[in-house]
Amino acid sequence: MTDPQTLERRRWIALALLATAQFVVVLDASIVNVALPTIGDALDFSQSNLAWVVNAYVLTFGGFLLLGGRIADLVGRRRVFMAGLVLFALASLAGGLATSESQLIAARAVQGLGAAILSPAALSIVTTTFRDGSERNKALGVWGAVAGAGGAAGVLLGGVLTEYLGWEWVLWVNVPVGIVAAALAPSLIAESRSESETRHFDVAGAVSVTAGLSLLVYALVDAVDAGWGSTQTIGLLSASAALIAAFIAIERRSASPLMPFSIFRLRTLTGANVVGVLTGASLFSMFFFISLYMQQVLGYSAIHAGLSYLPLALTIIVPAGIPSQLVTRIGFKPVLAAGMGLIAVGLLWFSQVSVGGGFLTDILGPSLLAAIGLGFAFVPQTIAAVAGVQDHEAGLASGLINTSQQVGGALGLAVLATIANTRTDDLFGQGAGRATALTEGFQSAFLAGAGIAILGLIAVLTLIRTSDSRAHVEAERSGAERAVEASA
Repeated sequence: MTDPQTLERRRWIALALLATAQFVVVLDASIVNVALPTIGDALDFSQSNLAWVVNAYVLTFGGFLLLGGRIADLVGRRRVFMAGLVLFALASLAGGLATSESQLIAARAVQGLGAAILSPAALSIVTTTFRDGSERNKALGVWGAVAGAGGAAGVLLGGVLTEYLGWEWVLWVNVPVGIVAAALAPSLIAESRSESETRHFDVAGAVSVTAGLSLLVYALVDAVDAGWGSTQTIGLLSASAALIAAFIAIERRSASPLMPFSIFRLRTLTGANVVGVLTGASLFSMFFFISLYMQQVLGYSAIHAGLSYLPLALTIIVPAGIPSQLVTRIGFKPVLAAGMGLIAVGLLWFSQVSVGGGFLTDILGPSLLAAIGLGFAFVPQTIAAVAGVQDHEAGLASGLINTSQQVGGALGLAVLATIANTRTDDLFGQGAGRATALTEGFQSAFLAGAGIAILGLIAVLTLIRTSDSRAHVEAERSGAERAVEASA
């Protein structure tokens, strides 16, 4: 029989494995950003289509997260986690071998599917392994910090790999990580599933919502070239609306829906997911535009651009435990509000980038503010989204908050890229130089991103219950007092 100390140690080692897998998943949404100019030259991408190297991944990731969470709850969380890792690794291998635009985008889409299978399984394992309160806060603090750092580390690592090994390695780096993690999982993670649930996966719901969101993003990205009033744009937006409406109808009629709307009776969960959408929409595109600004305007090499993210990555990683400690002491609402405020200020500062700018004047300050904001927003968001959720719905709640952040990221990138490209094309038409046109496009995108972050702050203040935030603190205090009495 295994002694309690060994079991406890194994739990935290398992958390390290799960957090590493999530780190790679988040990293892959950003690692290609620094490599985009190199990929564009190698595979003859147009400027507007470059966004699809990111969006193909993020869209299938966000669109299938709910299905991934449901499958994990029903089939077995460890089994699904391992299957997702293997699919993710194989798609990464195929992406690095791509020789055309379409092959790379297809491989990125399959990567996103693998991520959508493994990510909610990993988070639901965390929430069912660690008890509600300070223990789970600490675990989710580690999870949130590692996941948040993945975005910054992705662009840093992407620069190094692109410069010294080639763009293919920003994808191939996932292969050994995925295989090793899948091999270690059986010895560290116990299998768990929801025995009471009907084994119905609602594939129709997953496909309809993913197709609807994909068409929406494509319509927004291509609207600059096709025209906002064109038959193509209007047709795509109409088809997207029809598919999303079909998803809602499927969910309402299904005996075991992919997304039971009853879960939104929890107002704080609802608020956390609204904030998740707005956080993703404001922050994910930040890495995309900063990378392009540094390389296309300031003339940085891939390695120079990647290393420029080092302060941002360290700012997320070093004070990683602070947000989860603050949530335990003052509740998740004030910490989340502070995070969204810092993100808004950071993006507003980024909107001042200039043609003759540099790292110290245009990048360092706002990137540090945004990094602190990301840490303060990501952890309490996750805690709020799974607080009070029953174990049998852990996969659903985990998938839901991940879905909100990823779909928000895809939609945000589509909208902000459209804003940037429209402004750039207008200035090109007026005879402006390339650097000026690109910079003013990036300025417009950052300003719009700041506006989205402000909407996120308003959502925190109005949608997340202060009473739920306080109750979380009180529950933790009561649990600590009981632990002290038991040990006395």
